[in-house]
Amino acid sequence: MDIPEKHKTIFKTIGEAADSLDQRVFVVGGYVRDYYLQNRDSETKDIDFVTVGSGIQLAKKVAEKLNTSTISLFKQFGTAQVKYGDMDLEFVGARKESYRRNSRKPIVEDGTLEDDQLRRDLTINALSWCLNPDSFGVLHDPFEGIQDLQNEIIRTPIDPEKTFDDDPLRMMRAVRFATQLDFSIEDETMNAIKKMAPRLSIISKERIIDELNKIVMAPTPSIGFALLMKSNLLNQFFPEMVNLKGIDEKKGQRHKDNFWHTLKVLDNTAEVSENLWLRWAAIMHDIAKPVTKKFIKGTGWTFHGHDAVGAKWVPRIFRRLGLPLDERMRYVKKLVRLHLRPIALVSDEVSDSAVRRLIYEAGDEIDDLMTLCRADITSKNEWRVQKYLQNFDRVEKKIEEVEEKDRIRKWKNPIGGEEIMETLDVEPGPIVGEVKETIKNAILDGEIANNHDEAYQYLLQIKDQFLKKKD
Repeated sequence: MDIPEKHKTIFKTIGEAADSLDQRVFVVGGYVRDYYLQNRDSETKDIDFVTVGSGIQLAKKVAEKLNTSTISLFKQFGTAQVKYGDMDLEFVGARKESYRRNSRKPIVEDGTLEDDQLRRDLTINALSWCLNPDSFGVLHDPFEGIQDLQNEIIRTPIDPEKTFDDDPLRMMRAVRFATQLDFSIEDETMNAIKKMAPRLSIISKERIIDELNKIVMAPTPSIGFALLMKSNLLNQFFPEMVNLKGIDEKKGQRHKDNFWHTLKVLDNTAEVSENLWLRWAAIMHDIAKPVTKKFIKGTGWTFHGHDAVGAKWVPRIFRRLGLPLDERMRYVKKLVRLHLRPIALVSDEVSDSAVRRLIYEAGDEIDDLMTLCRADITSKNEWRVQKYLQNFDRVEKKIEEVEEKDRIRKWKNPIGGEEIMETLDVEPGPIVGEVKETIKNAILDGEIANNHDEAYQYLLQIKDQFLKKKD
């Protein structure tokens, strides 16, 4: 085995520990698969081991031999995890599982290595190496997983309908691995996914979104979303995205297919950013186009307001998918709301005020917003692409010039609430907020400079009109 020396040392130690307990032990799953992929996938630091016998007992013996006390026992599941340096070594006893129709919780019994391999999701994940000294490094490949790796095929070890019926999340995993590795899903397996897709309803949204985010973070995430659409899995949890698909025609005028456009924007974003939430902004940027679509005679197809409606949908969709509802959701919501704004700044007549307002509203996300806008250029006409990119170059130059002059990006009102109350001699209340808003607008509109002195002089000028309101 041509593996890192530290791994080989650990594997030999584990094999010796198993021998001392009269148990067989195997390294399984991702580690072995990735070895035969020749590092096409990133090297994992989480390594799984199966033993014919007690996984907990073996983990204790391994921790003792490695001289580490960092061990976690999960007696309910018969598993244990040993932390060694930057590695997590997980041990489980070989088992066979049977499932009840409406439950993801299996009935678990002790089993052989063969039993354990039969419950694996995919042939490429059912590979294992023996670690016992008498058979160290011997490959067990009962379902021709090596051949599937060579042929770049995703396939289940046994009848796919049984595999997916037992654990419907395996359908998402099949799509995820096909996406990450750029493999094809074998026809029988794909047909089973199409048939079994509604079974995904018994899986928690947390487990589904974990797989979906891995698809989103793949090098070419469109592969996964195309497979999710083809297999009918996407409709089980993200119908809004399914609704983007299709083209309408009226009076000889058609609009682009917004599903495929969205996937192109997502891929464009993935090429330049590893930011999961920027990728989600790409997914969501046109999500409300179907409900805002109108055909206007003389104009053609329009989607007026899809940016505002889409931003309004973000919290609801995030909640349903099990995505976070904190600043990450607000980040996506902001980019969806603002994604059309930069192109409106292309004209030479655009005022500094309009640029200031965009910088103020986008804040620290201004650079990511421009990345999304550039990703949104999906025309096949190279001349048009270059024209749009040059337009955005001009917008970014304007943003840079205005920001250099006015420092709006991390803007904070130079006049605070306490100072307003003292100057106007008022108690806390709506007037204070209204005054701050008026000062903010005066700065953004360029009526006054972004500094305390001019803001305070302006406060004295508008003081009386607000005192009249008070009276």
